[in-house]
Amino acid sequence: MSTTLDFIEYVCEQIPQIGELRYRKMFGEYMIYINDKPLLIVCDNIVYVKKHEVVEHLMKNALTGCPYQGAKEHYILDIDNHELTYQVLYELEKVIPVPKKRVRKKVSL
Repeated sequence: MSTTLDFIEYVCEQIPQIGELRYRKMFGEYMIYINDKPLLIVCDNIVYVKKHEVVEHLMKNALTGCPYQGAKEHYILDIDNHELTYQVLYELEKVIPVPKKRVRKKVSL
């Protein structure tokens, strides 16, 4: 089962004051960016956040799982727990960098 657009919109509705939001479909699932930083992965209508030391104390009782085959283990975020969600996203937003844009090399024939 892949993530529905309705669920992505629901997730974004739960975090309106956290920063500039956008989402992008990737491999049939979604990445949610906050202030251009990839902070949430949503797969099979489950919200995942990176296992990072800055949120370890907040997520110590959280379930974990892999968002897709071959991925590292992530925390599963209860998006309906608004206080926890804001704390986790606030901490991650401070330490996760904006990805560098890739420069594509031109191939000459």
